[in-house]
Amino acid sequence: MRRRSFVAAGMVLASRPVLGAVDEPPKDHRPGGEGGSGAVRVGMAQILVRTGAADENLARAEAAIGKAKALGCDVVVLPECLDLGWTNPDARRRAARIPGPPCDRLADAARRHAIHVVAGLHERAGERLYNASVLLDDRGRLVLKHHKINELDIAWDLYARGDSLAVAQTRLGPVAIPICADNSPASIALGHAAGLMGARMILSPCAWAVKPDYDPQKEPYGWDVWDVSYPAIARKHQMTVIGVSSVGLMEAGPWKGRLCIGSSLAVGRHGNVLVRGPYGVDAEALLTADIPAEMDG
Repeated sequence: MRRRSFVAAGMVLASRPVLGAVDEPPKDHRPGGEGGSGAVRVGMAQILVRTGAADENLARAEAAIGKAKALGCDVVVLPECLDLGWTNPDARRRAARIPGPPCDRLADAARRHAIHVVAGLHERAGERLYNASVLLDDRGRLVLKHHKINELDIAWDLYARGDSLAVAQTRLGPVAIPICADNSPASIALGHAAGLMGARMILSPCAWAVKPDYDPQKEPYGWDVWDVSYPAIARKHQMTVIGVSSVGLMEAGPWKGRLCIGSSLAVGRHGNVLVRGPYGVDAEALLTADIPAEMDG
């Protein structure tokens, strides 16, 4: 079977504060989850994920959760496979269950900071290993879990593929959490399915990687992948689509030596770009996107 490639492009635009900066939330920000008509603020935690460095990666994620809350965020989205790194073969040995220690750490941070969290983690389920995402509410409860469906074929020998899609009803509106290539043009049907199921936000953990010699000046990252599918899904279903990628060198697996380069993307319900994260292997950033609240009833 021909290998699918999602190494693509997107211009680097000015973004919100870098990770570690704390601004005062705007005075007119009223979290949608509290019943106001103001925006829902989504934190986009474009953090470094070091291959195999689980404790370090989870500590970075915990710090980003706290900083997102300080910026007035109602929910924060973290990258794909943030515990051990995407396609790290050592995950066969080290992956935990969900719930389990890595998820519990993020749940504790969600509870302490009273913020919803979406994150990508490995999950061991019997003899199977999954590329999973979780949605934790602001009390630290596991509300939704997703297994990546459209996994690249280079990872088929590592990850079992998911076979279901769901939408969670939250205080911030109906949310789906498909992972990375689940939202690519090749699998855009999954995004449309989430929309037909009532999702008003897609919050997607990602790990967008390029070859070391990739030149974003010649071919802006994302132009033929995420800049195609995200607006199409958003316009069709009048919902917000947000993908958050890690940064850092991939030190193991079939793409060893490639670079995760951020460029996290938020697209509004009319297909307009709300936020585009900085590009680069060291481009850690904590961005925010304000979107209209979508409350049931």
